[in-house]
Amino acid sequence: MQQRQLAWAEALGIYLKPRVLVMFLFGFSAGLPYLLVFSTLTAWLRDYGVSRTAIGFFAWVGITYSIKVLWAPVIDTLGLPMLTRWLGKRRSWMLLAQLGIGLGLLGLAHTNPQLALLQVALLSLWIAFCSATQDVVIDAYRIEAVVAEYQGAMAANYIAGYRVALLVAGAGALYLAEWGGWFVAYGVMAALMVVGIVATFIIVEPKHDQAKRQVAGFQHHWVDRVLGSGDHSRLWEWFVRAVCCPFLEFFQRNGRFGLVLLLFVGVFRLSDITMGIMAYPFYLDLGFSKTDIAQISKIYGFFCTVAGAYLGGLIVLRYGILRPLIVGALMAASTNLLFAYLAGLGPSKAWLTVTISADNISGGFANAIFIAYISSLTNQAYTATQYALFNSLMTLPGKFISGFSGLVVDAQGYAPYFVYVALLGIPAILLAVYLWRRDSRLAISQPNSA
Repeated sequence: MQQRQLAWAEALGIYLKPRVLVMFLFGFSAGLPYLLVFSTLTAWLRDYGVSRTAIGFFAWVGITYSIKVLWAPVIDTLGLPMLTRWLGKRRSWMLLAQLGIGLGLLGLAHTNPQLALLQVALLSLWIAFCSATQDVVIDAYRIEAVVAEYQGAMAANYIAGYRVALLVAGAGALYLAEWGGWFVAYGVMAALMVVGIVATFIIVEPKHDQAKRQVAGFQHHWVDRVLGSGDHSRLWEWFVRAVCCPFLEFFQRNGRFGLVLLLFVGVFRLSDITMGIMAYPFYLDLGFSKTDIAQISKIYGFFCTVAGAYLGGLIVLRYGILRPLIVGALMAASTNLLFAYLAGLGPSKAWLTVTISADNISGGFANAIFIAYISSLTNQAYTATQYALFNSLMTLPGKFISGFSGLVVDAQGYAPYFVYVALLGIPAILLAVYLWRRDSRLAISQPNSA
């Protein structure tokens, strides 16, 4: 909780702090490879005559981003020979991941999908793995670099950089491919990874010693409890310390209330993610042209998302996290009702602009605040592992439920579908109110604990 309420000018000044500014560069570095192994890659494959069946299998590459929690403990606990001594734990893993992405993209630039489709698949998987690894390290650095109150501003700059990278890797790569071919497109994208590498060299490694000392006794307790006090395998000891202890520590700190927190993490973006998969089919079926979609949804929507993210970060600095979290949950769910209204109205560009404005501003606002909130749930001794868990929980339920969205639309139409999606946001709203009320009661009962 904040000690005092920041003035507006003071809150705005937080965005000028070096550690907050550099998150824009890290957001760009994280967002750049994402489309290059998804929609941009599928455009390249289809351009070379690869079958739709084969292209469909490339969607499995995306699973890598959802299971990064599996190797996050390695990033949290193991150093890299020579690199860690030179750069520190977080910066060394960042550099390794960024070099891996750059080399993978360079490899794709020199590959012909017609002659070496398996090589394209393996390189795409490698890029996705390195990209997911970079995400884990950047998230850990962001949480460790500044206090909780600044996390909204850090998230806002990260989202802005990420969105710029999506434009570069999407529309930018397609323009480059049209002008100079796919070799030039992927070659330039590989070169742009230097943005993240520069950011890695200019930041200062966060301090980890105090967090390690705080959990040393906790880890010894659980190693003895699980493996016994005698001699045991060093591998099993590492497994207990690196893999089991982050989850045990979370529940020891939060008790059974930890289940409520995990439930909240799982449902907060349910409405947002479920709606997303039907957006483009909805625009096209309603009668909007591809140009309309590109100009209003993509370009104009980009600025709305960034504006919402910066607003969210500013509100967190001014008012804390929990009250804005309720507003974010309410906005994210209710904007789906605008899509339901648009479904009955028809292809009105004016109303599409209104809908995109509300949806993207609320999405950026809610995401910046939510990232700040789940960052505050981590223990800095296990930042990478615990945040990777939250990140997976945040996306997996929505991705699963969204798989049934086409069935609902085919059976009942778009308007009822968007109403149902709005209703999916109710649990998040109710839980956000509950968390705020619980925090308020604790603040009253423990007035000197802040």
